[in-house]
Amino acid sequence: MSWALLLGLLAALLLLLLLSRRRTRRPGEPPLDLGSIPWLGHALEFGKDAASFLTRMKKKHGDIFTVLVGGRYVTVLLDPHSYDVVVWEPRAKLDFHAYAVFLMERIFDVQLPHYSPSEEKAKMKPTLLHRDLQALMDAMYTNLRTVLLGDTTEAASGWREMGLLDFSYSCLLRAGYLTLYGVEALPRTHESQAQDRAHSADVFHTFRQLDLLLPKLARGSLSVGDKDHARRVKGRLWKLLSPARLAARAQRSSWLESYLLHLQETGVSEDMQARAMVLQLWATQGNMGPAAFWLLLFLLKNPEALAAVRGELEQLLSRAEQPISQMTTLPQKVLDSMPVLDSVLSESLRLTAAPFITREAVVDLALPMADGREFSLRRGDRLLLFPFLSPQRDPEIYTDPEVFKYNRFLNSDGSEKKDFYKDGKRLKNYSMPWGAGHNQCLGKAYAISSIKQFVFLVLVHFDLELVNPDVEIPEFDLSRYGFGLMQPEHDMPIRYRARP
Repeated sequence: MSWALLLGLLAALLLLLLLSRRRTRRPGEPPLDLGSIPWLGHALEFGKDAASFLTRMKKKHGDIFTVLVGGRYVTVLLDPHSYDVVVWEPRAKLDFHAYAVFLMERIFDVQLPHYSPSEEKAKMKPTLLHRDLQALMDAMYTNLRTVLLGDTTEAASGWREMGLLDFSYSCLLRAGYLTLYGVEALPRTHESQAQDRAHSADVFHTFRQLDLLLPKLARGSLSVGDKDHARRVKGRLWKLLSPARLAARAQRSSWLESYLLHLQETGVSEDMQARAMVLQLWATQGNMGPAAFWLLLFLLKNPEALAAVRGELEQLLSRAEQPISQMTTLPQKVLDSMPVLDSVLSESLRLTAAPFITREAVVDLALPMADGREFSLRRGDRLLLFPFLSPQRDPEIYTDPEVFKYNRFLNSDGSEKKDFYKDGKRLKNYSMPWGAGHNQCLGKAYAISSIKQFVFLVLVHFDLELVNPDVEIPEFDLSRYGFGLMQPEHDMPIRYRARP
């Protein structure tokens, strides 16, 4: 090694050391933990298993602390009583914009001129809530039936085997894609529905390849081979979801029409519109399939819970005005009459939803805590809430927090349980799978109804069981922390058959 190269390496190392060590904790700031590696700090631990790392930091420092992660100072807040202060703070102080733009570009290659999250949200709100929600749900039910039931006659009496995640993710994403992005043709015929099944399967399998690379894309850790694969997969998706192709589809949702118009009005090119369509496919559909996977898996591993849900569905069907086979929609009043299934869903999400709620400090500011303490945050630092640890896995809030209890969110009279406490005070935020505040998921109602429709159809129309009933529930894929619903380390083989 030449002296010049050695000196250069030493200089770089010294610079990293200075960059990582020059910050010291000021009076009034949270505890500061820089880690032992210059500049990187705790990046390796954080990336390997964020939940375990943050649990260790909480035991060491308490419910608020600042850590160095890859050159960034991240203040982590784990007191759920204090979350409202953060999630409702105006963008002039705590902003999600910059981080969202960073992820949009790094993962999906999306660059939107004049991007305004608040304006985009205002445009999308009427199409995911209020007046258009019922139309979306009616279309989703139709498309779920197309995907789930359309080809069952081919093997009506036989068992079929596949992975439970693949089954759940495929069905929900394909039906959601047809609901939001349109179908092959109207009127719906056996031929056009077969084309919808084939085309949506192509979209799902291509999308799934990108989804598996998502954590590496976000962290910039793709290998050369991964980069080539990601480029090919993205190119294929951009073609499948190009505005020209979408223009030829029938029964496109008002959400799609409104969003495309918004992109056109803000001067987004057709090429970039296609990229935005792929981003929105992940944003609207990327978590429902994994959520349904965990829900069905918990039911299959808990016979008492499965019997309670089946009993609830049987009661609903016995009171229905027409046979399930004749129902072209599943009325909202029926979806709203499933308190046991609601509790199962809430418990599943409590155990498996692990998004990061992030903000960037735009100015130096004081962060008031619910217990009266106040901490100073520096401009440019990132603020992180991780509800997966607290409140969702907090033993003070939930007895045996690692255990699935299907009736945890039910009162003794069958109504929804909403009273949970920490430090003797009732919690407003006792589970946060949908985010909160200014950035709460707009599609929450759509997603919940879609998952419930899917589970309803599966349990009514199929016999479903684990190939190996004694197999353990898989561990999480630890790379998925921060991206919404966790995914399993490996799939769970199931077999299913259509009921007579």
